[in-house]
Amino acid sequence: MPMPGSQRMNSIDLAYFLHTWRWVFRITFWAMILVGSGAVFKTKMKWLPGLLLLVALGITYATNYEMAADTMFYQPGTLLMQNAAANKVGADRLVTGAVVNGEAKAYPIQFIGYHHQVRDSLGGKPVMVTYCTVCRTGRVFEPIVNGKNEHFRLVGMDHFNAMFEDESTGSWWRQANGEAIAGALKGKTLPEITSSQTSLRQWLKLHPNSKIMQPDPAYQAKYDSMSRYESGKNKSMLTRADSLSWKDKSWVVGVKTRDGSKAFDWNRLKKERLIQDQVGSAPVVVMLAADKKSFFAFENPHKEKLRLQNDTLYSDNATYNLLGNRIAGTGDDLKPVNAYQEYWHSWKTFHPETARY
Repeated sequence: MPMPGSQRMNSIDLAYFLHTWRWVFRITFWAMILVGSGAVFKTKMKWLPGLLLLVALGITYATNYEMAADTMFYQPGTLLMQNAAANKVGADRLVTGAVVNGEAKAYPIQFIGYHHQVRDSLGGKPVMVTYCTVCRTGRVFEPIVNGKNEHFRLVGMDHFNAMFEDESTGSWWRQANGEAIAGALKGKTLPEITSSQTSLRQWLKLHPNSKIMQPDPAYQAKYDSMSRYESGKNKSMLTRADSLSWKDKSWVVGVKTRDGSKAFDWNRLKKERLIQDQVGSAPVVVMLAADKKSFFAFENPHKEKLRLQNDTLYSDNATYNLLGNRIAGTGDDLKPVNAYQEYWHSWKTFHPETARY
């Protein structure tokens, strides 16, 4: 849990040890409490141990159950997906979208930000759509561990990033990169599925046949509390945004290639809209759509000079849409690269080698 100072400590191994042996500690400490209470019961203040036992029981229940991550953030009871005609989600809402084997689906951040994970299938594959509001990280994983479709529960957070526990081994997995960081499977990673963060309006322009996740009425109050999150206007210390650049809660677009990573300042991207740069050995282009919400990144292997106009990319020889697909001219399509909007503190924590733009 995000107790003061706890998220900046490298305490995951100790936390996992305490969690693994929690029942031994619980039984031992409660045995000590009961033995000590027995001695007090022999005094004239017989009411005191009873009162203190009630207090201890209340604290034990609150910290072990009421404050448990998976009892604070639930998965939707029913995952309802609708096409564009039946959709009731606002067109300006941000979504995490993915396409697998030609099937496209979009998951509003307002919903998955509360749930932290949503289980679904996409293109015939099981998927685990995740979001951590404290890091502003959206990721889509294939929840396959050792060939098995694994089940996960939210167990807490480390370095301000959500952690999930698998059902089979009890290993803890980091949401930001799908890596197991504690337990029997430490060092393994979940296969990531390429995803995009866009406005729903922009997503449907690019994927008109997409299905869209609809709200679960049971959690409407939770969704309402998230209504200002995606714009950065909420007031929580953990999830608020900083409008200045390169502060802990500043927005960046993190781009990762096969041999490098770089953070692009969101304020600068809004101003320039098209940035051509190098990430590792790969020439890349990062662009922001006209809605100032939807961003895309591609490899540009021929280092073509590109320009952006009306959400269309132009080079001297070809024209591309926002998916990087060539729509006129000659040459190959642009190859998408992984790009994520995150808080700067998150990106630099999980990509310590990152460069800045």
